[in-house]
Amino acid sequence: MSMKNESKLNLIKSTHTLIWLFFNFVIFYMLYAAVVNKLDVWLWIGYGIIFLEAITLLIFKSFCPVTVLARNYSNSTKDNFDIYLPEWLAKHNKLIYTSILIVVMVITFYQLVK
Repeated sequence: MSMKNESKLNLIKSTHTLIWLFFNFVIFYMLYAAVVNKLDVWLWIGYGIIFLEAITLLIFKSFCPVTVLARNYSNSTKDNFDIYLPEWLAKHNKLIYTSILIVVMVITFYQLVK
């Protein structure tokens, strides 16, 4: 990999990691809000953000568009080639966060109907 491509990939990885951190904040706020029955505007904005992310993943055939972009600068087969995460977390990221979101949805529904 050329130095120019390596620099571009590092920038993409840094950006992707910041986006991942943002989504962690959103998801864990949603979990907190649902658990403590704080069904405020921020919870619903969180649902909107997650909905947009789901649509984006559907459009890109279950790949993050940042991963698609990073693929232009690497032919690595590692799950974390495009983000600064441990490989196991990058590999299971969708499963982990989808599971948390399902819990958030169930708790939110429970809070709404109780």
